[in-house]
Amino acid sequence: MEEKKKEVCITLRPFELTDLSDVMAWVADDRVAQWCRLDAFHSREDAQSFLESSLIAHPWARPICLSGRPIGQMTFKQGSDIERCRGEIGYALAYEHWGKGIATEALKMAVNAIFCGFPEIQRIDAVVIDWNVGSQKVLEKAGFVKEGLLRKYRLKKGETLDMFVYSILAS
Repeated sequence: MEEKKKEVCITLRPFELTDLSDVMAWVADDRVAQWCRLDAFHSREDAQSFLESSLIAHPWARPICLSGRPIGQMTFKQGSDIERCRGEIGYALAYEHWGKGIATEALKMAVNAIFCGFPEIQRIDAVVIDWNVGSQKVLEKAGFVKEGLLRKYRLKKGETLDMFVYSILAS
């Protein structure tokens, strides 16, 4: 007898203060933070400050929700002036949800929402640490194309990291 595959409902919506407990699941996890710009937040107060000042206040930050509960985040920042035709996307997902296709589906949803909601955007970039193979696979499965290596591009804990740049273009 064939088992039915369990349906998952992935959504994106604005962040809310009531998301704090769920947000703690990934912002306090060193396994997730190793790939992000910021280090893990180990106090509830620091996580709340991050939620309020960096996610709720962000022009386009969305929790990746599974059946209505936040399990990760997606952010997009549009370029300005002569770079307003492009922007950069970033994401993080709670460790327990890695490898299940959730980040890929959420990224596809975000790309669609951005291209529909920002008519000037013709290109979305994503940069990923050169040894973050999992995130590279997410980007490629979502339709992004690897364009090249940005050497000594970003600092993390005092170390200068090489990053791959990926992009997807509006059709």
